[in-house]
Amino acid sequence: MALARGRRQETGFNYWPGFVDALSTLILGIVFLLSVFLVVQFFLSQEVTGKDKALQELNARIAQLNDLLSLEKLGKLNIEEQLSQVRAGLSAAQSERDRVKGLYDGLAGAGSDAAGRAGELGKALDSEKQLSARALAQVEVLNQQISALRRQLAALEEALEATEKRDKESQGRIADLGQRLNLALAQRVQELSRYRSEFFGRLRAILGDRPDIRIVGDRFVFQSEVFFDTGQALLLPEGRAELDKLASALTELDKKIPSEIPWVLRVDGHTDRRPITGAFKSNWELSSARAISVVQYLVSLGVPAQRLVAAGFAEFQPLDTANTEDAYRRNRRIELKLTER
Repeated sequence: MALARGRRQETGFNYWPGFVDALSTLILGIVFLLSVFLVVQFFLSQEVTGKDKALQELNARIAQLNDLLSLEKLGKLNIEEQLSQVRAGLSAAQSERDRVKGLYDGLAGAGSDAAGRAGELGKALDSEKQLSARALAQVEVLNQQISALRRQLAALEEALEATEKRDKESQGRIADLGQRLNLALAQRVQELSRYRSEFFGRLRAILGDRPDIRIVGDRFVFQSEVFFDTGQALLLPEGRAELDKLASALTELDKKIPSEIPWVLRVDGHTDRRPITGAFKSNWELSSARAISVVQYLVSLGVPAQRLVAAGFAEFQPLDTANTEDAYRRNRRIELKLTER
């Protein structure tokens, strides 16, 4: 019996060092796991920091709508890959936690130190789980922001399409209005040209073939001597007689031309280049006064005032640039031109 008891004691004494070694190995494993979780926590912190930075960059690039779609797709793929990695890490951590909890339950009586470290490991796992939950929440926020950006992009594309459609319709209407306006203007010009030809033909018949009255282009040219004495702006009786004929033709023309055609008879006064002496200070004043005298007389004969324009050109629109008496005589003139306002 004593021998058997001694053997049992000897056998129990030999098991205890092995049990201690196993426990030490377990503790070292726990320490290793804690280190692994600390490293995982560090990388998760880095990952969260990187996600915050990516979010800031995403907000900064909202204005770049054309590039946003490709960047968004790439960012989503990266986020989904990172989310898968986080979930895989979380699953591995949960498995490891379950395994550690099993070891903890099996070694509950091994000592208070091991129990305390197991508790710290559990807290570390809980903290890691909270970090993972926050990371998932941030990923969800990013997904929501991406969805909002997609909706904004779709709205902008619709607005752009609507604007382009309206621009095309406006351009079409503008082109149509331009064509109609050009056609209307061409018709007005043709009508006015027809009436101008009729007016000039009637004046030619009324005034006859006089050497001091001639047609230059689209204008009737009267020598100033027909209407005025040298250096004067008072109409002569002979000039009044000619203007009586002109007023009669204008009155008949005003009845024929449609009211919507804005025609006027422009009366232009011209002088020669020689300096003036007498009542007028310059050729500007003389040429303007002569044109105004003609217009006022025509108005007194019943020609509508809104159909008359008086203009003075002094010596600056000569018909003949020579320095001769004949050239001076040709340049002293009154011109009548039927035109538009």
